[in-house]
Amino acid sequence: MKIGFVATSILGLIVVLNACTKDRMPTLVELDNQLENSIQGKSPNGTLDFYVLPNENDLHLIPQDPKNPLTPQKVELGKLMYHDTGLGQDPMKEAGRGTYSCASCHVSEAGFRPGNFQGIADGGVNFGIGGEDRVKNTLYSDDELDVQSARPLSMVNVAYVSNTFWNGQFGGGNINEGTEDVWDLRDDTELNHLGFEGIETQNMDGLIAHRITINKELLDEYGYTFLFDQVFADVPVEERYTIKTASLAFSAYIRTILANRAPFQDWLKGDREALGYEEKKGAILFFEKAQCIQCHYNQNLGSSEFHALGVTDMDQIPSYNTSPDDRRNLGRGGFTLQPEDNYRFKVPGIYNLQGANFFFHGASKTSIRDLVEYKNAAQSENSRVPQDLISSKFKPIGLTEEEKYHLIAFLENGLQDPDLKRYVPTSVLSGNCFPNADEASQLDLGCN
Repeated sequence: MKIGFVATSILGLIVVLNACTKDRMPTLVELDNQLENSIQGKSPNGTLDFYVLPNENDLHLIPQDPKNPLTPQKVELGKLMYHDTGLGQDPMKEAGRGTYSCASCHVSEAGFRPGNFQGIADGGVNFGIGGEDRVKNTLYSDDELDVQSARPLSMVNVAYVSNTFWNGQFGGGNINEGTEDVWDLRDDTELNHLGFEGIETQNMDGLIAHRITINKELLDEYGYTFLFDQVFADVPVEERYTIKTASLAFSAYIRTILANRAPFQDWLKGDREALGYEEKKGAILFFEKAQCIQCHYNQNLGSSEFHALGVTDMDQIPSYNTSPDDRRNLGRGGFTLQPEDNYRFKVPGIYNLQGANFFFHGASKTSIRDLVEYKNAAQSENSRVPQDLISSKFKPIGLTEEEKYHLIAFLENGLQDPDLKRYVPTSVLSGNCFPNADEASQLDLGCN
């Protein structure tokens, strides 16, 4: 009788303990083990190391164009010119001269994206704290602005992007092999014949498109000539002080902009306290239930895939110099001219989303929560995009409110490098205010 009572009590205790074990919150160590297993199972080479970004000073570890090897001097030259408003010498109006730079549209505080929904270089005024107050100069008409009709992509971790732009049009290799028949249809993609990789090719076009001036006289005036002579000593003098060589320096610098101090990076390198409970839960969701890793699987947590998600185009919100007929609205199809590629856009890297404020090519979402909600519901919002072209990977996920909270914590905090300002110079050779130098920006930036 007593033995049976004891046995029953023990059995009941075991059931209660099992129930408690099932319902209790996992320990941080258990989350670490689960996350490690998840990453190893999804990593292309089965290791955590695949996702570790190199130190920006270990140039030999950074992916680079064989035709544009990285050197410390070239990186430093590019860093200075990228931010120098003194090189903005081809404005549409005199009021814009010397007031803009590449960094006008790729602001470090915004993850090297525009602080506002559109990037405005020439023709823009104001800055704010992180570029969020950048607006049109009233002296310019919309069609005189240097403004992009698709939201500029981040420069962070671009070293891991083989073909740049939302449609991947720049760079002759990798995914653009086999597209040669369309390169000569446009002046920008004709540059793919030069054989450089994506960011190098894009910058050769971009410096001209964004009204940057590079010539011997200007470089002499600001003191850049000596640096060009150091970096490009093997280039004939008559070809040395050009848009082409400058673009190589710009690209070298951009390749070193790496979010290697993000908490997730520290966790990958062994610091298991770098991520908190919410971030670890969110990271596990990223690699498992939320299915983010299906598309965001490269080292930069982006990929060279293109998908139609049916998001709103830039011209469908109040914006400058946009049109329903803009080829950028067609995504990959605007480059390849293949109907099956229409409305498909590149999978971007997702580090440093804090401060970005606008998401997708049309800047249609204004918070990371909006982005997660859209992906979770998987409902196209753009009537222009035929349902039969919507990506097969764009399916409802079914995250709970708690799971969405955890995923957002990982995206917002776990992937945030807190010190991108280390990639910004303390001054530029022209002596100008930067990244903008119009009067309002100078006040915002404290340059006076």
